[in-house]
Amino acid sequence: MATTVTTVTGTPTPEPPLKLELATIEDVPELVRLWYNAFSIPSLLAIWPDTPGVRQWWESAIRYDMLHKPREKYLKVVDSQTGRIAAYAKWSLETSKERGPRFPPWHPDMDARRNEEFFQRLEDVRNHLVGDGRKNFYLDMLATHTDYRRMGAARLLLIWGCQVADQEDALIYIDSSEAGKPTYERFGFVVRSMTCGLASMALDVPVKFWRRLCNVPAADSLSVLD
Repeated sequence: MATTVTTVTGTPTPEPPLKLELATIEDVPELVRLWYNAFSIPSLLAIWPDTPGVRQWWESAIRYDMLHKPREKYLKVVDSQTGRIAAYAKWSLETSKERGPRFPPWHPDMDARRNEEFFQRLEDVRNHLVGDGRKNFYLDMLATHTDYRRMGAARLLLIWGCQVADQEDALIYIDSSEAGKPTYERFGFVVRSMTCGLASMALDVPVKFWRRLCNVPAADSLSVLD
């Protein structure tokens, strides 16, 4: 149960500029808009074209996860002044076998055959690299709006996942673009393989190490699941 702290005297503590929260069904349209803001590059638009139909597909896929897959966690970082979503992440707190299909059937606007081949290669690499039966979590998505780059939003989302992995003694696995690699390397992720132009990276270090590496106080808890 979360602890509530009441200030009896003195000046109230100001809200942090960015807050970590669980995303809700009501957030889904904004999450999809944020995704296209963050990832409007040719290689990704080839997989997820920016059409009304594909945007609806995205919304349906996220809603289905939220309603039917309790170990697929969508988190958002909110601008406390405006209420805008600055960034969001999807943490898959289960192995690929436990999760089942990552996506619903592809929309007709997508190249279904190419997409199936692409994502199957990523799944095969993940299963090969962590195929010893160890529990492993996957950072499925992390998107930051261009208005909020380099403001610490991604850090909040990463710290949350690292904390949960520590609590459950799980390895963390991600597929990162070249642009995203430096952020993850600062957290201690190391490249295990290069697949389809993406860096397959893993984090398997003690909590004390990444807390020290990222200057996270031991008392700093970002859990929003209590």
